[in-house]
Amino acid sequence: MRKPVVGVIANAYRVENRFNVQLAGERNLRALAEVAGALPIMFAGAPDITDIGGLLDTVDGVLLTGARANVHPKHFKCDPHPAHEPYDEARDDVALAVTEACVQRGVPLFGICRGLQEMNVAFGGTLHPEIRELPGRMNHRMPRLENGEIHPDPAVIFADRHDVRLVPGGAFARILGCETIRVNSLHGQGIQELGERVVVEGVAEDGTIEAIRIADAPGFALGVQWHAEYDPQTNPVNRALFQAFGQALSAGRR
Repeated sequence: MRKPVVGVIANAYRVENRFNVQLAGERNLRALAEVAGALPIMFAGAPDITDIGGLLDTVDGVLLTGARANVHPKHFKCDPHPAHEPYDEARDDVALAVTEACVQRGVPLFGICRGLQEMNVAFGGTLHPEIRELPGRMNHRMPRLENGEIHPDPAVIFADRHDVRLVPGGAFARILGCETIRVNSLHGQGIQELGERVVVEGVAEDGTIEAIRIADAPGFALGVQWHAEYDPQTNPVNRALFQAFGQALSAGRR
């Protein structure tokens, strides 16, 4: 039996400051293959070479991954600032359109970190470029050394750092079988105002929105602010999410 195929959005990157490439993190691909039971294929986050209709005719689901770049604030009527760069406007254009199309068609959609933010913006929501600057919020960015450099140990960077309270009886609580989970945290930008169809499913201790679903979506349409792709092979929370995505892929295969 053919495995369900998942399109994984890529990010713009420049090698040696000369060569433009598209890339996707391997942990995303392995999470899909090893936990969701899917065949991952990367598609370009570039609107001039990505036929969204053709893409969704080909795949059984879509994964919107995390990324270094922030969603450009023009999509929620704010001004850009050099402190919040880099941006990846080409990916923005593809991801926002893919999100709407997936929900409309009932194609399973899973958003991770930037992917959650894209889902919110696609439905008219806004983002704050630095959640830690809001009163009462914690620093959600990755750990750094005293000299300001990023911590060299991935186990420290991706360690679980705060709790998330899930909505009782909500989609995440049903999937995970509990109402409080602990997650990693590697983001600066976060949801400020919810999009029209975006429903909160989980909130961090400081009030930061960490899990969402799209209301009345005919298929799986969930997003998480943490990096669930890092360790679903060993982490029961993230494993359950990728397995639920895999089940939705199989159930909705055309």
